[in-house]
Amino acid sequence: MAESRSTREHFAFFHPLRVRWNELDPQGIVFNPNYFVYADIAFGEYARALDFVYPEGFARYGSDTFAVHAEATFVASAKYDDVLDLGTRIAYLGNTSFRALVGIFRGEELLTETRLTYVNAAIDGRKSMPLPDEFVRKVEALERVAPQRK
Repeated sequence: MAESRSTREHFAFFHPLRVRWNELDPQGIVFNPNYFVYADIAFGEYARALDFVYPEGFARYGSDTFAVHAEATFVASAKYDDVLDLGTRIAYLGNTSFRALVGIFRGEELLTETRLTYVNAAIDGRKSMPLPDEFVRKVEALERVAPQRK
């Protein structure tokens, strides 16, 4: 059974990015680890769009987020000077964690999907703690596709 892939319609937020020469491998395509860099950029801009700029957005609640898992599905390759749209959404909201899904598109074509799981933890001691209500509220207000909940 084929896994369902994201389409542009799943995302309310996009950030553009142009592929730079130094991001290519000897095959002339984006070197796979760079898609994780793109996903990190995308989530940072998503948080900015929520007016929850990292790290201050979480720090004002005495917390920080820590990446605990990252994975990618590669569908097609980006090349030098391609303009990519980094679609970002929160696909899952738990009590102390969330999963961001980043769809990397060239036009309508999905190139890569990344899934990034973060845990919210206290700045002092790094013990997990509930996500700030304001973050959850802003995510739910922005999303076209409601995040899965526990």
